[in-house]
Amino acid sequence: MEYERKNQSQAVSSGYDRFDRTPISALVWKLGVPAMLAQFFNILYSIVDRAFVGHISGSGELALASIGVCAPILTAMTAFSSLIGIGGASAMSISVGERNNRNAEQALNNSAALLLAFSILLTLTALLIEKPLLFLLGCSEAMYPYARAYFRLYVLGTPAVLCGSGLNQFVLAWGNARRGMCAVMIGALVNTLLDPIFIYVFHLDIRGAAIATVIAQYCVLIYVGSFLLSDQALFRIRPERLNRQIVARIFGIGGLPFFIMLFDNLLVISLNAALRRYGGEILGDRYLSCATVVQSFMVLAFYPAQGITTGCGTLYSYHFGAGHYDKVMQVFQCVFLFCAGYMLLLTVLSQLIPEFFAGIFISDRETIRLAADCIRKYTLGLLGVAVQYAIVDGLTAMGQTRLALPISFFRKILYIVCVFLLPLFFSLESVFYSESISDIAGATVTVTVFFTAIRPKLRRKLDQKPAL
Repeated sequence: MEYERKNQSQAVSSGYDRFDRTPISALVWKLGVPAMLAQFFNILYSIVDRAFVGHISGSGELALASIGVCAPILTAMTAFSSLIGIGGASAMSISVGERNNRNAEQALNNSAALLLAFSILLTLTALLIEKPLLFLLGCSEAMYPYARAYFRLYVLGTPAVLCGSGLNQFVLAWGNARRGMCAVMIGALVNTLLDPIFIYVFHLDIRGAAIATVIAQYCVLIYVGSFLLSDQALFRIRPERLNRQIVARIFGIGGLPFFIMLFDNLLVISLNAALRRYGGEILGDRYLSCATVVQSFMVLAFYPAQGITTGCGTLYSYHFGAGHYDKVMQVFQCVFLFCAGYMLLLTVLSQLIPEFFAGIFISDRETIRLAADCIRKYTLGLLGVAVQYAIVDGLTAMGQTRLALPISFFRKILYIVCVFLLPLFFSLESVFYSESISDIAGATVTVTVFFTAIRPKLRRKLDQKPAL
């Protein structure tokens, strides 16, 4: 046993040594690009489902709006994979930076047990309170048959979503960005191939989209699980009793991304509620379809940027654990520049060709025009999102959630305020400016707070760490 642990310690050290030897810019590129591409494939889940469903003859627009109503609940359930996956993977990387491989191993095993327990609990709870939840989120009587069919089938994939995506965070944390990308790519390709078969060939309509997604998610779980149970993994998953300190560390780090995802859901819910309240039954359904298109476009912005920060999260964690202040600051800078370049590209595309993207989901020309106008309003401040991702996700990966939480929630609270105030003074469409206003103001506050308050605190904390 002692010989085994010694070999494992050597393998872990050699796996992470390149973080000390390789320039930060090269590491950010090497880890960020595959993780970013993985999120592009992950995007295919929602985009492909919505694209095929939106073009179902006769009921596509209503079915598309129904998926938009279901989305906040499904995303809220997925947030638990971030709670445990990001929290556990960051705790593992920090422990490795501190040269404590036993704690790192426990972080993986405890996370696996927690993911399984939460997936079972959430599946049962969602099925029990499905109808009141859907109507609470803006579902109409006309939408309900479609929303119910999609939701009930999709929820059956919850164990695969939580365990597959949660455990994939550990694959990324070991620097295996390509393998992490392959996991997501497998699911996206399976979903893309099965969607048209179940929807059009088997005539299952919106139910077919849900079935295809569930099958794809279980394929991801099988791929990730087989790797983590193999000899290729730095730590292999095995049954182990929960350690209170490790669990507390997992929740402490993962709590912020978890609450951010829940709060992001609240943003979607707030937008849907405002559109339903001020748009009424008929106009509200049309604007909800537009909002679903807008949110689908924003997935293109948010997921790849999150992929960059997730892929590079192990750099933040490792160098924080090792007490390398200068390298932590280099990671902040390189990740921001990477995210900013991508957001700038998305901003240009959203202003020049939003009709192209809207046409992927809907066929009616008037609705396409309306959705394109909403996209333009919603994306004016995308560059500010790069600031949020680089700083907030970086602080989270280092376990500094108390520093990250205020600047993250400021932007989100401002968004909700704008959603309910703008329609009172301007047209209903003005509600789509809420995102741009909150992105620009949020970035301004974040940069100011980071340089005046957060950076000095990080320097003091890292200077106090013993040299390793």
